[in-house]
This record gives sequence, C-alpha cells and structure tokens, in this order.
Amino acid sequence: MQQKVLILDFGSQYTQLIARRVRELNVFCEIFPYNNYPPFEEFKAVILSGSPFSVYAEEAPHPDLKEIKGNIPLLGVCYGAQYLVHKYGGKVEPSKTREYGRANLSYINNESHLFDSINKGSQVWMSHGDTIVKLPENFKKIASTDAVENAAFKIEEEDTYAIQFHPEVYHTTDGKQLLENFLVHIAKFEQNWTPNSFVETSVSELKEQLGNDRVVLGLSGGVDSTVAAVLLHKAIGKNLYCIFVNNGLLRKNEFQNVLDQYQHMGLNVKGVDASARFLSELKGIEDPELKRKAIGKVFIEVFDDEAHLISDVSWLAQGTIYPDVIESVSVKGPSATIKSHHNVGGLPDFMKLKIVEPLRMLFKDEVRRVGRSLKIDDELLGRHPFPGPGLGIRILGDITADKVNILQEVDFIFISGLKKWNLYDDVWQAGAMLLPVNSVGVMGDERTYEKAVVLRAVSSTDGMTADWVNLPYEFLQEISNKIINGVKGVNRVVYDISSKPPATIEWE
Repeated sequence: MQQKVLILDFGSQYTQLIARRVRELNVFCEIFPYNNYPPFEEFKAVILSGSPFSVYAEEAPHPDLKEIKGNIPLLGVCYGAQYLVHKYGGKVEPSKTREYGRANLSYINNESHLFDSINKGSQVWMSHGDTIVKLPENFKKIASTDAVENAAFKIEEEDTYAIQFHPEVYHTTDGKQLLENFLVHIAKFEQNWTPNSFVETSVSELKEQLGNDRVVLGLSGGVDSTVAAVLLHKAIGKNLYCIFVNNGLLRKNEFQNVLDQYQHMGLNVKGVDASARFLSELKGIEDPELKRKAIGKVFIEVFDDEAHLISDVSWLAQGTIYPDVIESVSVKGPSATIKSHHNVGGLPDFMKLKIVEPLRMLFKDEVRRVGRSLKIDDELLGRHPFPGPGLGIRILGDITADKVNILQEVDFIFISGLKKWNLYDDVWQAGAMLLPVNSVGVMGDERTYEKAVVLRAVSSTDGMTADWVNLPYEFLQEISNKIINGVKGVNRVVYDISSKPPATIEWE
C-alpha cells in the first residue's frame, strides 16, 4: 500500500504548495479539509496547514486531533502550530511586532532532528498576525528568530513538531531540508513515489478497474488529456476510443496537426470536424458565460453522437488533475461543485457512463513528468495551456467565421514568433485577444478603421497566480509589424501587462 501524508487544510493560500514540496521529495500526499478527512490509519504522517484565521476567531478551524496527535508524526505549520499551543494550554496573542516576510533563525536546538543540516542564521518566511507567547508544559522550544521566540517547538515524548514559519515557500531557504527531515528522518518515509512508480501502479490499477470494458476519451490536444490517453492505452490498448472534436475555435492548422501527432503515437483517434455546427450555435451571442455554455452544450451533443457510434462503451475518461479535485472541495466541508469549464463541462445524465480519471491525483508539473516517463514527445508535453472554449473566449463579443480567421492568423504569428526567438518555453501561456473595437490608422495614404488585437504572455507554475512576461521590445516590434502588415482587418497591436490577480489570464 502506498505510504502517504495527510495535509489538513485550514484554508491557507499555501496549502497546495506544501503538497507540491512534499511530492518533490518523492513522498505521496493528499489534501483534505480539516473537518472531513479519511481515517488517519491510512496515513503515515500528518501536516497541519496555515490559515487566514486567528485561533481566537469565532469561525476559526478547530479540528479534533485526539486520534492523530501522539499516534503518528505530526507537523504544524503557522496556524497549525498556534492551534496546538492554543488547544493544549499555552497562550497565543496578537503580535506586538511585525511578523511578516523574511527572518533568520537566531537559535536552533542542535539535538532536534527537525533541524538536521540546518544552521543558525538560516532564512525563513513568516506570515502571521498572532504569535505564540507561552508554550504548554510539555512543549519544548527548538528554534527562535530575533522577533519570534517560539519559532518552532516539539511536544516531548511525541513525534509532534510545529513551526511558525512557512517551509514550503521559496524564501525559506532550508524549507525543503526541514520537510525532508520530518518526512524521511522522523516519519521514516521511503522516497519511492516517482513518475515511473506512478505509471506502473496506475496501469495495474486501470487494468483491474476497467477489465475488458470499452472507454471513450475526448482529446483536446492539451497535456492532460494526452497523458491520460497514453496511460489508458498502455493499460487497455484497443479498448480505448479517442475523439478529437474541431469546434472551429482551435488555433490555425491545429486540428490536422494534433490528429497527425496522435496517430503517430499509436492511439485509436477519430477526428470530428463540427466547426460549422459550433459557429452556428454561437451566432449573435456576446456574453462570455453564454458562449461557454453554448460551446459546452454542442460539444456534449457532438461527443455523445460519436460515442453512440461505438458499441458497448462503459466508461468516459477525463483528464482531471489534482487542482480540479482540490478546488471542488471547500475547506468548510465537501462540495459537489466542479469547475464548469473543465473537460466536457460535466457529464449529462443521458450518457450513463462511469467516470475514470487516471490523473486525478497529479499536479500539472507531475503530469508532464509522467508524460516524459511514458516517452511522449516534448513538443506535446511543453504545449501551453489552451482554454476549453478555445478562441471563443479570446474573441470579445460575438463570434463570426471572419473574426476566427483573423485571430487564428494573429495567434499563429505570435506563437510562431515565440518559438523562433526561443521564448516559447519561458512562457506559461500565450495568446492573442480580438477586441470588439475599431481604431483609426493610416496605411500608405489611406485612412483605415480596423480591429485592435491584444497580445498576452504570462509566467506561472499552476495558473492560479500569474505575472506578465517582459518580452524583448525588439520581439514585440517584429511581431506587431508582421501582424499589421500580414493580417487584413487589424491595424493596432497592444501588449497586456496585467498580473493575476487582479486580472485573469484570459479576458473572458
């Protein structure tokens, strides 16, 4: 049975980052709300996350830890540390001095295994408004900073540790070492959760789960659905039927290019060109949410039509990944809300298929690593994320075939340029938006009144936050000239320098 860590989520913005850091150590972990988690016997260690709450707040999370504390290794982080003190008789009060940002450890108990190979002066990252003023009787201080006396402690006679700083963030320079000390030296985890082991385990489990059943999968050309398809193909071979739908809102030449790539991989793929049907359904619709719903509705209809042409299909496979799973569960309790734009936008009752999600426990970077383990081409694995509704949410306002053609050409020039200038791999996601405004321009001796387009390129690790990429002026100058000279109907190009938050990556 897979050894794993339970991360109890108290609503911290850093909870997913804790999970990513644990997995980078080749240790498997799962995140659950503090008030709704499986039996602790399934786990070899527990980490308590931070929280935006004060332990004194009326709505603060107060988990019942009696089955966990003292039974298996436990690490409290920030709020998790303060809660342990508050719960077991110590004192937590609002901080008198600022405890946010970089700090350095001024004292370390060298006998504590939590700080093995970590030296006095090591930089840590604080982010809290309260501080631990007094430890309970059997709690022992093991680290301090100049401003925070009880920066870390251990409960005597237990493998229970806690820290008031965040080991998961980049600014805590020895954070990875501390997590490794807790997981490997204290909790005795074997670091055996690797892409290769995931493939081996998943293929075995999929064979057992699916048997000789037939599975249908909607391919998008993106990383998640591609890796899911190859993993399933490895498990069930010809019993996997893949459908790639052209919704008329793909990038230039993408339908044929992606089909060619898939067929070279040995997958059983059928391409369906339904672009006219999608554009007809979208005629006159301007509202972004209505556009998404129209695209989702037609996709399900087309997909259902095609799935019915395959006899005896029992399963629908989806490329759901772990952030989708986490986001569907509120820290205040379970929620059945799945993001409406994910994959096919929810399975309608009439399809009557069981769901299989082979990647549901992986983060995006882990999906790519598994893809490399499966020998999937780097060009496919390195593809930027592309929204499910495609160019439909990059054309602001109503959608017409002419507007799609214009944006496809603009996007093609932009993306091709990023690749030519060796900038593509430095960008998380890039694309162009077509604005519903015309601007005055001059071409030759003639006045023009044509469309404006926006170029967008962002850096990110998971899409939850993003910053705009500082592309070279010379590159932007070249791309702007190529677009205005080469795409009829466009006379102005602008570059989006908004970060997420407060802006989103897409415009709609």
